[in-house]
Amino acid sequence: MKDLKDMTYGIVGMGIMGGSFAKSIRANVLSRADATGKIFACNRSVACLEAALHEGVADKTFTSDCVQEMLCECDFVFICLYPHATVEFLRDNRDFFKAGSIVTDISGVKGIFEKSLPEILRGDVDFIIGHPMAGGEKEGYANSNERFFIGRNYILIPRTENKAENLDLMRSLIVAMGFSRITETSCDTHDYKIGFTSQLCHVIAAALVESAADESITAFGGGSFEDLTRIAMINAPLWTELFLANKEKLVEHISNFEMQIGRFKNLIKNDDAENLKSLLEDTREKRLKMGAVRTSAK
Repeated sequence: MKDLKDMTYGIVGMGIMGGSFAKSIRANVLSRADATGKIFACNRSVACLEAALHEGVADKTFTSDCVQEMLCECDFVFICLYPHATVEFLRDNRDFFKAGSIVTDISGVKGIFEKSLPEILRGDVDFIIGHPMAGGEKEGYANSNERFFIGRNYILIPRTENKAENLDLMRSLIVAMGFSRITETSCDTHDYKIGFTSQLCHVIAAALVESAADESITAFGGGSFEDLTRIAMINAPLWTELFLANKEKLVEHISNFEMQIGRFKNLIKNDDAENLKSLLEDTREKRLKMGAVRTSAK
């Protein structure tokens, strides 16, 4: 089995996530005195590449038009692009990946890969579908941080085509970067559950902000509004793509949420204190059970 400390890692897209992967691998995998591995970084703009070189995060950088020169040298490639851009990147560069290399993504939707992967991947390249449940609200390499991953969950979607030793290597790297949980599932289950726990939450946060009568209302905030709307400071192009790529599952979740909002609205409107209290008590118990499920999964 290959040794993580002796591999060459390629990061395609040095934004907040790509930068965080590079920094985490540097700090947690390649910091040993006997490590021979390297980190190569690729990005369209050069400012973040210059910063990564200056900070000692990357050993070598490539602009996007030279990515093929990078791919042929990399044992492990993280594609940190938007979902459809990831598919296009795989298709456009299928002939340039190093034979036997491991390639992975970080996309927030997975259904788009199920039909396309067999058509755009070479048989000697092992693509492992993954989704790190980590990050920050601000964009760009300047906001990347290797500590984003500590204690977080990483979702893996093993395929029958994946080699067992490569999946084990991926799991070892995930743990080395600080993730405390690895959840393995299918593309369909991923998209359904992420549609609820992530995408619906972003829709609700955005809708809450949009429902404000005036912006000065936050002068009366005591923390609740701030907690609920932190994720409304959103990367609009990315989340538009995520919402639309998962629209069937997301619309189903939105419809269920609308039904529950309607229940609360009617109980309040009709001064139905008894049933409102019962509903709130049920909500509390359900949330406690949800928290227990998450804790037991760690």
